[in-house]
Amino acid sequence: MNLEKNTLIHNRYRIVEILGQGGMGSVYQAVDENLGATVALKENLFTTDEYARQFRLEAVILANLRHPNLPRVYDHFVLGEQGQYLVMDFIEGEDLRQRMERMGTILEDDAVNIGAAICDALYYLHSRKPPILHRDIKPGNVKITPEGHIFLVDFGLAKVYQGAGQATTTGARAMTPGYSPPEQYGTARTDPRTDIYSLGATLYAALCGVIPEDGLARAMDNAQLTPLRKRNPKISRRVSAAIEKAMAIDPSDRFQLAEEFKKALLSAKSKTMQIAGGYTVAPPPELDETDEDDGDSTPVDKGTRQLTGPLPTSTPMEDDQPFVSPLKRQKERERKRRNSLFKFVVLLLILFLGGIAIFSPGLLPMEMRNAIPFLAPTSTSTPTITPSPLPTNTEVPTFTPVPPTATFTRTPTNTVTPIASAVAEATATPTIPVVPLAGTPMGGGSGQIAYSSNRSGLPQIYLLDIASQEVVQVTDMVEGACQPSWSPDGEKLVFITPCKGMDDIYYEASLYIINADGTGLTPISTVPGGDFDPNWSPDGKSIAFTSLRTGQMEIFVFDVKTESIAQVTKGVSSIEARQPAWSPDGSQIAYTLKRFGVYQIWVMNSDGTNQRQIVRSGTSFSDYLPTWSHDGQLILFNQRCSTSFCLPYVMRISGTDRSVEQGTRLPFNVLTIEDVEYSPDGFWLVYEGEETGENNDILYMTVSGANRTRLTSDAGLDFDPTWRPVLK
Repeated sequence: MNLEKNTLIHNRYRIVEILGQGGMGSVYQAVDENLGATVALKENLFTTDEYARQFRLEAVILANLRHPNLPRVYDHFVLGEQGQYLVMDFIEGEDLRQRMERMGTILEDDAVNIGAAICDALYYLHSRKPPILHRDIKPGNVKITPEGHIFLVDFGLAKVYQGAGQATTTGARAMTPGYSPPEQYGTARTDPRTDIYSLGATLYAALCGVIPEDGLARAMDNAQLTPLRKRNPKISRRVSAAIEKAMAIDPSDRFQLAEEFKKALLSAKSKTMQIAGGYTVAPPPELDETDEDDGDSTPVDKGTRQLTGPLPTSTPMEDDQPFVSPLKRQKERERKRRNSLFKFVVLLLILFLGGIAIFSPGLLPMEMRNAIPFLAPTSTSTPTITPSPLPTNTEVPTFTPVPPTATFTRTPTNTVTPIASAVAEATATPTIPVVPLAGTPMGGGSGQIAYSSNRSGLPQIYLLDIASQEVVQVTDMVEGACQPSWSPDGEKLVFITPCKGMDDIYYEASLYIINADGTGLTPISTVPGGDFDPNWSPDGKSIAFTSLRTGQMEIFVFDVKTESIAQVTKGVSSIEARQPAWSPDGSQIAYTLKRFGVYQIWVMNSDGTNQRQIVRSGTSFSDYLPTWSHDGQLILFNQRCSTSFCLPYVMRISGTDRSVEQGTRLPFNVLTIEDVEYSPDGFWLVYEGEETGENNDILYMTVSGANRTRLTSDAGLDFDPTWRPVLK
């Protein structure tokens, strides 16, 4: 319950207004009636013993600090069962987060001054005996007064660092995505270099207006730090280099002392050293008289227009937003631009055809003229129309029929209506002309494709018949299912669950086998970590898969008959293997190996011997998701840029000639293409991809890239396609 205005607490502090509040208590502006000074009163409501202990720790830490860039603590008291209170300096003005919201980005000179001031505070904290770590440096905890003075505030997560091997007085563990280094997530001990990383990330965000990529994601190679100058080319090279060095993943690569970081920032701008507290920035703008508090409105900080009272729940601040990779943001922007361009082209085409229909209808084919009401003949006689001559360089647009939309059938609970016949009779003429090999049905066997889709919520596995366009749901797993792989007889599927979406790594997932009609669900024994990327061997006796059971991604093989599991790869730390793909004769496994921060394509014997790299694309590209042609002569794989953003495309390499180590890009005229797989007859490729302005869907085309057809068009994301083998 908040303290009311004018309440006198501890017989000394009179409440003026509430500045902010959270789940543990509130912060008030108050007047110390003994001294006549304005103070800040921080409240803790004893929600747990741990929070009470942490609040007392903060009081002890701050009470003994004296530095011009740190707030001072005057008093700490407990009021019975109500809670405990901390009395400290009241710092007027705005925080750096509010300044970023007001200005977008801050000036480079201001960032250097802020960095130097906070470095002074950190050097002081880290020099205490024992050292004190702040562990929560972010824009919201950097305060700027109306005079431009800079303060580091909020020591709620601070800890007293005793050094390696000694007991540590630790605050509550918390991370702010983008600002916290990887060791703060529990990967290693935090030390003074933890604060240096967070300060670097704070200056990065302030200079470009974008939260940097998360430290843990970078440590796991799921993201890379976008160079600061790429986001804001106006920043000098030396300043950006200093900030990026402070944000190094390995603490040994960062500045080891806050003083070193400060000197690098100042030397980058040729600024002289000043005494502690001498670094200032431009103050916040003054308030107009109309903004003054009338007693009923929400309180406003003097010197800034930002509200300091409780924030509306409908407008969370930037630090409270979930981390979104800039790569995903850029891809989303690219998709929106493509969508707009597509709509513009369609509009031009409509206007062009409309102009022909009105002014030169004779240019249109008879069938099209008959379909337009005001151009269709009204009598049995055919009117004579003299068309205007076509220019020699003009092509009349042609129209390609769109295949019919797939009908979706979902059966209740865990039972699924089985496909009536392995080889379905087509009730409609296929949309793609096919000339299959003698004796081989179109698309291989039944012409059916299993895939994953989140159209009904969590991903499940579906079976699509190409000829009839019928879709049947195969799984109904409570935690979702994806990554299907067929047994060679086309009767069973192996898949993984849980599956929440299109993830790169599926932690705690397990393998299951299920019949194609949705019956006979059978789990494969597993251990904690996560098993995924299953691939059934051509003889049906084994299933290769990726597992995290050893602490990193390695490839294992499950014996279907004996139910034994054998590890076939064993890399050193940070070298991980995944995405196994059997050769057609079952003697080799192509797989993806992670080295030097990028993925590479390797091949080994099925027992794990003779491991060798077959594609050498360098560190600027990542190669992944290998798949074999049915004659074993080719290996297709995906490639994407590793140092910049680019959409994925398909490469090929010889499956037999090891003298060629450079892949060849296939000239498919598609927007995005991933997870490619050959049809059983070898004529077609199925893949997941994105057409202009559409969702991720399942498509297929000939091996030459012709006759591209979109198989799914629902609102959900469709992925992990796999072609059903020929039924015997």
